[in-house]
Amino acid sequence: MKNIFLKHPTKPVKVASKDLAELLEEMRYVGFQGRKLGELTEAWVSMLQEDKIVIFMGLAGAMVPAGMRRVISYLIRKRMIDVLVSTGANLYHDCHEALGRKHYLGTPNVNDVILRKHYVDRIYDIFANEKGFYKTDLWIQNEFAQSLEDGYPYSSREILHLLGKKLSERKTAKNSILVSAYRADVPIFCPAINDSSLGFSIMFANRKPSVAKLRKGKAQKRIIIDCLKDVDEISKICEKARVTAGIYIGGGVPKNYIQQAAVIASYQTRHNRSHNYGLQITMDSPQWGGLSGCTLEESQSWGKYDANAKIVTCYCDATIALPIVAHALMEKAERIAERRKKPSFRWEKDSFKLKFV
Repeated sequence: MKNIFLKHPTKPVKVASKDLAELLEEMRYVGFQGRKLGELTEAWVSMLQEDKIVIFMGLAGAMVPAGMRRVISYLIRKRMIDVLVSTGANLYHDCHEALGRKHYLGTPNVNDVILRKHYVDRIYDIFANEKGFYKTDLWIQNEFAQSLEDGYPYSSREILHLLGKKLSERKTAKNSILVSAYRADVPIFCPAINDSSLGFSIMFANRKPSVAKLRKGKAQKRIIIDCLKDVDEISKICEKARVTAGIYIGGGVPKNYIQQAAVIASYQTRHNRSHNYGLQITMDSPQWGGLSGCTLEESQSWGKYDANAKIVTCYCDATIALPIVAHALMEKAERIAERRKKPSFRWEKDSFKLKFV
């Protein structure tokens, strides 16, 4: 009698000249996180072959300062993702670089008190010029925020669309996430926009009326960001879409926001709108009970993923895994992504339309 558990032998990786797509294909037949990275890539390719799918990506962690900005921009431009949900920090750092400023290679083996005296901010082994951040804050406050409508309740998606439009006028913004999303008509949501320099720079615009308004005796501008409008907009995508996927770089608020959108949509429509795919690259562990480490299988108990959903978690530093996966997708799935029917989102005053074109 054959042992039912011993059906598929491992296939050791052969060292030979090959592209990344071929390597990751081989890694599907090895062990541990190497296999998971291969499975994650294969599942992403399968997503792109689905008919009328909406692919969400959650972006947490300091991915832009760490150099992942062009990778995310590529995935947006090639429509390998359709909706981005990000922390405010990543979008602020993207704006900072779009304005022509930089992050710098540093070291964790440094006296941080001395860095403070030199106005250098540290993100593990990345340095940044705090005086440069201040200039970015002022640009957001005095140029971008002043272009926003007084008293209109913006969703974060609307704010970020306009920010991408404003930055698109600058030659230094070629590889910007915000600009790529604006040009590709990919909505960006930032549910925790207030928890970032992007949010507080907009808040400062509310505190300080423009010189022109003071001269005319007008009240200062009130820029409003409606967080409930945000929830309404992203959940309507899941309500309209029949097939959805969530890809998570890290966890935090972006992960939960995408997952809860499926739960809200199921509740609103009284039909199953659980996500059909869930892919996760994380370093967090599930036993502490936090959402960042929560397994996607656990999320099935909440109805966030369908019972038959394709789920893959790779425990790996995203600055290692994401560039490898993106290059494999470029080699294996760029043409697939170009041919797929892509979702087009249209929010109007009292309605939302989702079409695939």
